[in-house]
Amino acid sequence: MKRNCKWLCALAFLSAMTFAGCATVPTGGDATDGGITEGEEAVLPDAPLNPPEELPDNVQPQINHVTYIKMASDGVNIRSGAGTGYTSLGYAEKNTLYSLEGTVGNWYKTKYKGMEAYIYKDYCLLVEFEKADDEVEQVIDYGTRFMGVKYVYGATRYHNGNGVLLSGFTESAFDCSSLMQYIFKKGANVNLQVTTRTQVVQGKTVTGSLRRGDLMFFTNETRKNKTGVERIGHVALYLGNNYILHTASDYAKIEQISSARWGYYIQSQRFF
Repeated sequence: MKRNCKWLCALAFLSAMTFAGCATVPTGGDATDGGITEGEEAVLPDAPLNPPEELPDNVQPQINHVTYIKMASDGVNIRSGAGTGYTSLGYAEKNTLYSLEGTVGNWYKTKYKGMEAYIYKDYCLLVEFEKADDEVEQVIDYGTRFMGVKYVYGATRYHNGNGVLLSGFTESAFDCSSLMQYIFKKGANVNLQVTTRTQVVQGKTVTGSLRRGDLMFFTNETRKNKTGVERIGHVALYLGNNYILHTASDYAKIEQISSARWGYYIQSQRFF
């Protein structure tokens, strides 16, 4: 089963938040891709329901938007190449987002654990966000390459808070504040401090609506009864549409802010 995605990609670029599915997909289950579930064949519909008319070939993407891959199923293989014969680098979680770097046949090209990676289209949707300033986009773009990198509490920072590089740093392990520090430095040459409690006093406190590129600070279960900056226990990068890029307890990902996490929200800081 294949679906003509040309109209989907064009339609996605015509809206500030358009979902463009390549196919109806099964939910849940084990690792899948290419219509295959490990150990058995996945059952997919033969054709999309109520397919719209194909848009003209001359419809162009809007340059003021950025498109992401959204996972429509759990446990989808993220592979090192555009085919089921390539090594699986990991598994995607339903509703998480990945950067869209291009297409190769029936596969979307993305970034994962610092590497080029591919996800089968039939298990994906496309979503759009309005672009921010170049510096913000560079920070976000740099962050998307580390999706799937494991969370390690107290991971070594890239620098000491003033730009002096530290020994022992690796791109294969981050906690929330070390990830933000690294992508702000590499993406926009901004020196963030080394913990959430020192980062929260940097930049300008947001008093109105959140913008793409703002740093969001949260408390957590162990710190919620503390006062001042000692309440702060987590930081994430806001992307818009209630999505954040962050790492917390498992691995780096882009996901929606849950109602539970909103309950821990303290404040946001703006740097651009």
